[in-house]
Amino acid sequence: MRSANPGLIVVPATADRFDDIATMLAPKSPGVVACWCLTYRLDSATNRALTADERREMARSLSSEPMAPGVLAYDGDLVVGWAAVAPRENVRGIHHNSKIPEPDDLPVFSLWCLKVRAGHRGQGIAAALIDGAVRFAFAHGAPAVESYPIDNHGVRVDTTSAFVGTRALFEAAGFEKVADTASTSAKIPRILMRRRADAPVEATPAESGDGKPGGNSRTR
Repeated sequence: MRSANPGLIVVPATADRFDDIATMLAPKSPGVVACWCLTYRLDSATNRALTADERREMARSLSSEPMAPGVLAYDGDLVVGWAAVAPRENVRGIHHNSKIPEPDDLPVFSLWCLKVRAGHRGQGIAAALIDGAVRFAFAHGAPAVESYPIDNHGVRVDTTSAFVGTRALFEAAGFEKVADTASTSAKIPRILMRRRADAPVEATPAESGDGKPGGNSRTR
């Protein structure tokens, strides 16, 4: 999959990039309890109990683990996007969600959140994030990547509801619908989609490199 913006790069959200993770996920007002893309990772009791500072530190801790908690998109040196991706079994809000089915016991990765920086939408960043997240998951041995987008039939949705992505966006990235779900976002039904590692891919693979802006690890 080729990005509409050839200057975009997508790299793992590691601890040395925590300031950029914070740029994408931290609340605008210090001290406000924000998601920090933890809600789906935690059980409901823990999620409710964490303070604003504790959520920030948990996000920092996740970025220090051997497997990064997601990927970041850069346009040059500027961070412009975030995608959360992890083994489904580690994403409690999905793995133990009665509204989202598990079609089989394949150890898939979940891709459940896309966030594009304000002022940078419409530049192919969401598509680049999906491509980078899929490559990240496959590099860590995922046999398939799941997403849970809204099936909005082309109807415009607000950016708050669109964090799960749309069916059309994931279809363009090679995902196929696997099942319906009982989950919704802004009252719009969500579906379960997958991209398998053994599915045909575009001939141009991601290059290997240090993964830093200006390096040669790039979605194309």
